[in-house]
Amino acid sequence: VSDAENWFCECPKLYSGKLCQFATCDENPCGNGATCFPKSMRDAVCLCPYGRSGILCSDAINISQPSFSGTDVFGYTSFLAYSTIPNITFYYEFRLKFQLANHHSALQDNLIFFTGQKGQGLNGDDFLVLGLHNGRVVYGYNLGSGTATIISKPLDLTLSIHVIHLGRYLRKGWLKVDDQKNKTVTSPGRLVGLNVFSQFYLGGYHEYTPELLPKGSRFKNGFQGCIFDIQVRTSMNQEFKSPGTPEGHPNSGRSVGQCKDSPCSLIKCRNGGKCVESGSTVYCDCLTGWKGAFCTETVSVCEPEHDSPHLCKQGGTCVPLPDGYTCHCPLGTTGTYCEQG
Repeated sequence: VSDAENWFCECPKLYSGKLCQFATCDENPCGNGATCFPKSMRDAVCLCPYGRSGILCSDAINISQPSFSGTDVFGYTSFLAYSTIPNITFYYEFRLKFQLANHHSALQDNLIFFTGQKGQGLNGDDFLVLGLHNGRVVYGYNLGSGTATIISKPLDLTLSIHVIHLGRYLRKGWLKVDDQKNKTVTSPGRLVGLNVFSQFYLGGYHEYTPELLPKGSRFKNGFQGCIFDIQVRTSMNQEFKSPGTPEGHPNSGRSVGQCKDSPCSLIKCRNGGKCVESGSTVYCDCLTGWKGAFCTETVSVCEPEHDSPHLCKQGGTCVPLPDGYTCHCPLGTTGTYCEQG
């Protein structure tokens, strides 16, 4: 915005400074490789990586039964990523158990696991996916010549833990959920091998949104609840093993907690602030007028987050006073709010 000699930038949300050069996450306060997300001009939220928790992700946590929190308010899913599962081309079997966060989470399009080609969602991209849709388990795969899909009967939501056993040999796949009957499918076309190069994703996806998932498997949300005892084998006479290298160890993850643990139990938000948790990620949502990690700092009348913004015009600098504020006007302007030339 220019006013003869005096120009200034009207900054978009979350940026400040004469040239809008300051972003909350520039001086990233988050530790241990967390994802920094600007919650407001002054406050950031740290989305914690696997094995870390706390406001700045500085606390180590031990995870034996991972809990996933779906898609958080910032649009990121919580997930674990394991190394590519070897020798999955012609035969595989998976076993896992899961516990839903609540009945509603069974009705959303929630991803349980996914592995696929580069994830561009192009025709002929091989993939293997498992998820929930409308209270049913959906298992799909594409060997490059069309998608095969099996949909279970509705889950019995009175069960607290659900058990899935699924597999595939060449084009033929099968799915067994809880005590429902085994269902089978044969994939279309001629191709018999699953060629996937991506990591094995559990509970969600590392991308900002799962738009990159292949068309046949649009599970928009991450899983909400706990997934445990996941095991795989890629030949009939092999023992079942946990995914990962070394076995059972993910390469990475985000906002994954330990089942039944609540990071909010360790945090006290002040001045009416509310603790929000998303897996291992935790932060205070402050009432109007308060800011800071624990809502202990007041928002000054001159700050952009203040309820009624200050009225200094044309690059005038707002200076707080005990009972309000005054505007320091740049050269060439005058008036209470520097509104006159």
